[in-house]
Amino acid sequence: MLFAILAAPTPAPPQSAKLGGNRCRVKRGSVIESTLGRIDQLLTFAKRGKGTSVRVMRISGGSARGVPLLVPKGDAVRPATDSMRQAVFSSLGGRAEGARFLDLFAGSGSYGLEALSRGASGGLWVEKHRRTFELLRRNIAAVCQSMQRDEGNLAVRCGDAVAVPWDTMDLAPDLVFIDPPYPVIEKVAPAIFSALKGLLRHRDDPRVIFEMPGEVNLTPRGFELVKRIGKGPQQPTVGIFRLEPRPRAVDLK
Repeated sequence: MLFAILAAPTPAPPQSAKLGGNRCRVKRGSVIESTLGRIDQLLTFAKRGKGTSVRVMRISGGSARGVPLLVPKGDAVRPATDSMRQAVFSSLGGRAEGARFLDLFAGSGSYGLEALSRGASGGLWVEKHRRTFELLRRNIAAVCQSMQRDEGNLAVRCGDAVAVPWDTMDLAPDLVFIDPPYPVIEKVAPAIFSALKGLLRHRDDPRVIFEMPGEVNLTPRGFELVKRIGKGPQQPTVGIFRLEPRPRAVDLK
């Protein structure tokens, strides 16, 4: 399901930013002006409506670095920290460039948006909570606006990551980001990895990035752990998995 980028607001007169105690003019249409405008929009959105409560995080790298993202306050969404995302993409190296991604239990969309900022060609986000889903769409629109790209090759679905038929994507992903609530990991992981085994079999060495607490150790059938980032009970960690190599055919001649 493709979605339309939100209409950009009417350009405002150049703003002034205070740097090192001196006030300077911000060029109209510049990245700085766009970021300042985005922050104003976030603050306005956070203040309006009954019960509206959001916090702000930022894209940590790539062409959209520094773009603010909306995240709902509370325990329903546990976004990956800046340091964790930086460590993940450092470990992935240049794999994001030109890649397609699948972001399950997307929340703020930060993993997929980080991949997009680092050159991914497109992908799909899946998030079931309606409130978070609407913030996710705003975040995607903001990053696309910052990158001056349209919504082509991007899709977002509101639904359960296990139940939504994301395995029918037109193109299988090269990168799969999975960041479920910690209490449901042992319940959902087997079904997700089972579906991914079929989805990824035609891709060239794809990676599955699964965030989990340090005391959890996943051993999904058909996959092998390439790297574990982070450690410690109840601390966020990430496992990077790849498909197990297929057995080589034995020549009996």
